[in-house]
Amino acid sequence: MTPAYAALDRVAPDFELKDLNGTPVRFSSFRGKTVVLNFWTKTCRPCLEEMPSVVELGKLLAQRKDVVLVTVSTDETAKEIRDTLTAVVGKDAASLTVLVDPESDVVRGKFGTKLFPETWVVDPHGVIRARFDGARDWSSSMVLELVDSVARPIACPVEFEEGRPHGPGALVIGRGAPPVGMVLDEAAPATQHAVPDVEGSPERGAV
Repeated sequence: MTPAYAALDRVAPDFELKDLNGTPVRFSSFRGKTVVLNFWTKTCRPCLEEMPSVVELGKLLAQRKDVVLVTVSTDETAKEIRDTLTAVVGKDAASLTVLVDPESDVVRGKFGTKLFPETWVVDPHGVIRARFDGARDWSSSMVLELVDSVARPIACPVEFEEGRPHGPGALVIGRGAPPVGMVLDEAAPATQHAVPDVEGSPERGAV
């Protein structure tokens, strides 16, 4: 489940697309929740291969109020998308939130995605925390652990005043305290790192 990159300070671009019923959905309306954002298209075999596990993830997350799964298809019409999902996952297709981006204005234009599938994890503040290239088993326990780490981050038990550590974790840091002026991001796990520009994202396997 190693992501292609993880971010500390990149806010996901806002957008509005219609769902399969023609209802406009704005991405920022999910602010306050962790969002698993999956891009796919019917001509992408890996997308269809991972779709059953995407559906299973959606069922698990449907029981929670702090996380949501949103998929975006670049296929032309809602009918095409419905027919494809029905053929792949049957009646479970109705459980998915699917937005339609036929011109790829969002998928390519805002996120820089060129090849599929691609999945983004966005935290409750709208900040991109990870991007995964290629198909995955989204029903695995590792995915839920990742979601939990983003939705319910562990705050750092250390505060700094004039360059000196204070708080319950101060003794752990000891002489390794950061210099004056360094700011700790309590909302982000310490193992994550800055994300490169979206335009510089590596391409995936052919659709």
